[in-house]
Amino acid sequence: MAIKFQYNKTSLQQIEKNLKMRQRTLPIIKNKETALRLEMKRCKEEAEALEKKLQSQIAGYESMYALWGEFDASLVSLKDVKLDVKKVAGVRVPVLTNIELDVKPFGLFSAPKWYFDGINLLQGLAKTAVEREFVLAKLGLLDRARRKTTQKVNLFEKVQIPGYQEAIRKIKRFMEDEENLSKSSQKILKSLQEARKKKEGEELDASSARKEVEVAV
Repeated sequence: MAIKFQYNKTSLQQIEKNLKMRQRTLPIIKNKETALRLEMKRCKEEAEALEKKLQSQIAGYESMYALWGEFDASLVSLKDVKLDVKKVAGVRVPVLTNIELDVKPFGLFSAPKWYFDGINLLQGLAKTAVEREFVLAKLGLLDRARRKTTQKVNLFEKVQIPGYQEAIRKIKRFMEDEENLSKSSQKILKSLQEARKKKEGEELDASSARKEVEVAV
């Protein structure tokens, strides 16, 4: 990204202001990036743990596979998922606060005894699956925020700050050259003025001498 500027003091002051702002902001953005990376790492570990838990529960489900033909899977359903919001490094992310499942009534005396185990297993599966999907969705949000923050860090660190520093060097060099040229011009002008005054003085002295000779004659 090219930094637009003019070779004057006003442009120099504006660029110096922009540079200072980015130099102050860069450490804050870097801290935000670090915080997001740490939160992402925690989410990944949580997602992996939930995946293992889910696989373990699925294995338990499969161990009862022969009995599931007799089970009414519609007895257990997801009723509601309650969320809250918190900020992580300035990024709003959802927080899972509660998972509500609905269990339909069934004949306690007519249903097989293992129905209770089946219901508990399905409830566990449903909760773990929702928790895992929620953590993965949260991880996606954090990753997008982290990538945007990283892009901003790179923009400041590798493009804008060096660009502003180079622009300041160019403007200062130009202004120094202009000042030196002005000083040189002033010296030359002064020398010319002194030479002209000297010549005028010599001409005046010569004219006075001629007049004195004419008077003497």
